Amino acid sequence: MLGIDLGATKVVAGLVSPEGKVTAEADRRVHRNDGPRGVLATLLEVAQGLAQEGRRVDAVGVAVAAQVDSESGRVLYAPNLRWRDVPLGAWLARRLAVPVLLENDVRSATWGEWRHGGHEGIGNLACLYVGTGVGGGFVVDGRLLGGACQAAGEVGHLTVVAEGRKCSCPNRGCLEAYVGGWAIGARAREEARAHPREAAAMLERAGGLRQLDATVVTALARERDPAAHRLMEETGTWLAAGAVSIVNAFNPERLLLGGGVLEGYPDLARSVARAVARRAQPPAAAAVRVGRVRLGAWGPVIGAASRVRDRLEARGPHGGAPRARGRSRR
Repeated sequence: MLGIDLGATKVVAGLVSPEGKVTAEADRRVHRNDGPRGVLATLLEVAQGLAQEGRRVDAVGVAVAAQVDSESGRVLYAPNLRWRDVPLGAWLARRLAVPVLLENDVRSATWGEWRHGGHEGIGNLACLYVGTGVGGGFVVDGRLLGGACQAAGEVGHLTVVAEGRKCSCPNRGCLEAYVGGWAIGARAREEARAHPREAAAMLERAGGLRQLDATVVTALARERDPAAHRLMEETGTWLAAGAVSIVNAFNPERLLLGGGVLEGYPDLARSVARAVARRAQPPAAAAVRVGRVRLGAWGPVIGAASRVRDRLEARGPHGGAPRARGRSRR
């Protein structure tokens, strides 16, 4: 099966075996974000390139940073691509003459972790990804949670501060508005404007106020620059609050953390684990193990390919994999 991860500016793709191994990968492509037709052309080039040299593509799973309708194959809303109601699945299926399944990128990665990250015996798993934005995915009783309009998992828009910082969504005080990469950059620039002397190292490393972003902050925080370290410690406090809420609400056996911000500042994972152990409801805290995702950047690709494979094998209305069997491997 072919798995594709479609982001705001990039396309990552690979052929994925039934065991979840990437057996062939495409060159990473940068698309111009010039509208659905231009992006579709890039996707076709990637798919057709991987199908050369006798490699067989039976179906395609596409992970998109968007709200999608998997049943109709439509991208309902992709803010980074600036798309609304785009029938991407039908377009690809017609041109490639194989089944195509669309899925949200974080839910795809969650499915990949559950199926091929060593967690398939776990009935209830949650993933929390912190990158430019914040997203989540949930496997509940062995099935990927979709919701009424396939929008389940938007944990970045849990309110952690009532009437707090303005988010990119209509709400204020969202988790993403404090811990997302764009928000860390915004908070750092505010700090630099208010206290330029304390933020001097961040400004020098960035090359100016406008260039100051989360990558600079996390790098200097690892070096224990006081201003950057303080910003990331505050980030850990808010991220922990969101994680505790997730554990209390969904009662997972595993809470897996991933995304670029976590990779840039691994101390956040330890902050989350400590907070969950101390502050989540005692039964939920005792049941959950907090860890890191295992598939890394290939998670959406592997998950998307696995989703379409499971859908074709199940031939059912939900296309889920068989329910988890046996006891939890904690």
